[in-house]
Amino acid sequence: MEATGIKNTKDNLQAVWNKRPLIISGPCSAETEEQVLETATRLAKTGKVDMVRAGIWKPRTRPGSFEGIGTKGLPWLQQAKKLTGLPITVEVATGKQVEDALHFGVDVLWIGARTTVNPFSVQEVADALRGVDVPVLIKNPINPDLELWTGAVERVAKAGIRQIGLIHRGFSSYGNTEYRNAPMWHLAIEMKLRNPDMMMINDPSHICGRRDILADVAQKAIDLDYDGLIIESHIDPDKAWSDAKQQITPERLAEMLDGIKWRHETTTAKEFITALEKLREQINHIDDELMQLLGQRMKIADKIGTYKKDNNITILQTNRWNTILERAFVKGEKLGLSKDFVTKYYDAVHMESINHQNKIMNS
Repeated sequence: MEATGIKNTKDNLQAVWNKRPLIISGPCSAETEEQVLETATRLAKTGKVDMVRAGIWKPRTRPGSFEGIGTKGLPWLQQAKKLTGLPITVEVATGKQVEDALHFGVDVLWIGARTTVNPFSVQEVADALRGVDVPVLIKNPINPDLELWTGAVERVAKAGIRQIGLIHRGFSSYGNTEYRNAPMWHLAIEMKLRNPDMMMINDPSHICGRRDILADVAQKAIDLDYDGLIIESHIDPDKAWSDAKQQITPERLAEMLDGIKWRHETTTAKEFITALEKLREQINHIDDELMQLLGQRMKIADKIGTYKKDNNITILQTNRWNTILERAFVKGEKLGLSKDFVTKYYDAVHMESINHQNKIMNS
C-alpha cells in the first residue's frame, strides 16, 4: 500500500474519499488529548492510513458504561488534523452532534448501527445535514434488516448529501459465538448489489470483537472487492476505556495491512480475461441446466400435489422431507458442498414445491 501524503484541503478530501482502498483508523473512543494526538501521529507515521476516526459520543447498550468524552474531545481531533494533515471522521446520532462536529471541522460523518436501526434518529440527523456538503458513511443496522439500511441511505440522500458510503460492521444474531457481530456476508453483498456505485467499506473491529481474527476478516472483505477498511487503533489497546479487546496499535495495524493480499476487480491481462470468459460461459451453461432441472422438479411436484388433493393428503410430509435432507447431506459432503449450503438450498426448493402444491390444493 502507498502512503497517501495528502494534505487536508477540500480538493484533497475528495481525493481521499475517492481513494481505493480507503483506510480509516483511530481509537474506539477519544479518551484524552494526549491519547488522541499520539494515536493520530503514529497512524500518520505508518503512511497506511487515509483518515483518522475516534468515538466522541458512544451509544452503549447499558447505562453506566463509558459513553464518550463528549464535545470537549472535538478540539483534540481538530488538532490531530492540523498535526497530521489527515481528514477526521466521527459518529453522530443527533442533530446537535452533527452541528458540533461540523463546527469543529470534522470532514466526514458516520451514522452508527444503533442509529441506523431507528428511522426517527436517522431523520433527525438527515434534517441537520440539509444544506451541508459533507460525506456521510452509514453503518448497517444492528439487526439483519436491509430495508432499514436502505431507508437510512434514502433519508440522507433526500437531505441533499451527494457522497454517501456504506460500512459493513456485522449483525447481532442469537447464538453467535465466533464473532462479536456475525458478518452475514450475503446481506452486505446484497446491499452492494442494490447500490453498485456506492462505496462499501468493512469494519473488522466490530465484526470480530477481538484482535486475533481481524486480519482474516479484513482479507475476506478485500477478496470480496470491498473499497476499504475501518479498523480501531489505540496506543495502548489493553488499557482502552472501551472495546479494548478489538483494538490494535498503529504499528500492528501497519503490519496487518502489509500482510493483506490486495486484489482488484478486474485486469487487462488478455490471458486472464480469455480464461475467465471460458469458465464463466461454462457456469452459464450449468446454470441454464439447473433452471431446466428445477422446472422439471416443480412439474413433478405439481403432479404429486394433484394426487394429494384427490386423496385428501396433507402437503407437508415431515418424514419424507427428513429422508431427502439426509440423503442430500451425504451426497453434498462427497461433492464438497457444506451442510449449511445444502440446507439453505433444499429449504428454498422445498418452499417453492410447497407453494406449487398449495396452489393446486386450493384451485
